[in-house]
Amino acid sequence: MRTARNLVAALLATAVTTIASAQNWPNKPVKFVIPFPPGGGTDILARPLAQKLTEKWGQPVIIDNRGGAGGTIAAKQVATADPDGYTILFGLLGVNAIAQSLYANPGFDSTKDFASIVMVANTTNLLVVHPSVPANSVAELIALAKKEPGKLNYASPGNGTPSHLATEIFKKMAGVDITHVPYKGSGPAMTDMLAGNVQVWIANAPPVLPHIKSGKLRALASTSAKRPPSALEVPTLDEAGLKGYEADTWFGLFAPRATPKPILDKIYADVTEILKSKEIQDFYAQQGGEVILMTQEEFTKRVAADVAKWKALISDLKLRIE
Repeated sequence: MRTARNLVAALLATAVTTIASAQNWPNKPVKFVIPFPPGGGTDILARPLAQKLTEKWGQPVIIDNRGGAGGTIAAKQVATADPDGYTILFGLLGVNAIAQSLYANPGFDSTKDFASIVMVANTTNLLVVHPSVPANSVAELIALAKKEPGKLNYASPGNGTPSHLATEIFKKMAGVDITHVPYKGSGPAMTDMLAGNVQVWIANAPPVLPHIKSGKLRALASTSAKRPPSALEVPTLDEAGLKGYEADTWFGLFAPRATPKPILDKIYADVTEILKSKEIQDFYAQQGGEVILMTQEEFTKRVAADVAKWKALISDLKLRIE
């Protein structure tokens, strides 16, 4: 009996300590680890949220860009970080769902090593071409690619990114051969895309929208199930003839699995409050995104469902990165 009472007392003491720790959290800077270099969609969406949380928490939320290996380097760093709430991954579909099956050894398990905190936004991807490409529609691009197999190059921010997989699905559904040129992030990919060194890109909307508006890139289609408000004049790939095509990208916050739930709950509540603001919703809409409010449980189930979905697609496409 004494042993049982001591165990209960120890558990209660631990619970009280954890709750007290969460109430005092954060009392030092919090780090947002971004799995790609500056300038990409992940970086663009993360910065305003980090600023709002800095104001709310009274502690700096620091952006730490850690690119490489399709985002898996950053994810592994967060998965093995101290579970104290001070190291958060600003993750996304490619890192937290696709990499699990695409890489032979990503260094983490998407569903076992992370606590899914909150979905931040869902964004469309846009199929864009350099103006030198003689194609003004998806049908014309497909015809051109079939006429000259392997001649066109397509960019991606890296192997295993949503851009890479979205284009491979496009290639399979369209029956075309376009050569993959992976980069270490959207910034370097954009440089070569604007220079015409690569001609095709299914890119996350935020970094390419300004260049579409300026005429430096031409948008042929979006990957959404419906046309996004930021690009209503552009058809979806489904509308353009690839029936059933859909490949959006979601973004969200993740912490090491053992992070205390009171801290996760606080992050969820504070981020959700910010996401409900018109200012943030309007900003994300301008970037081709949409705020989708989910509970932590719903987001956890969404991640698990996408891990299973993309595992099947990757197997079907016979893709593997060693």
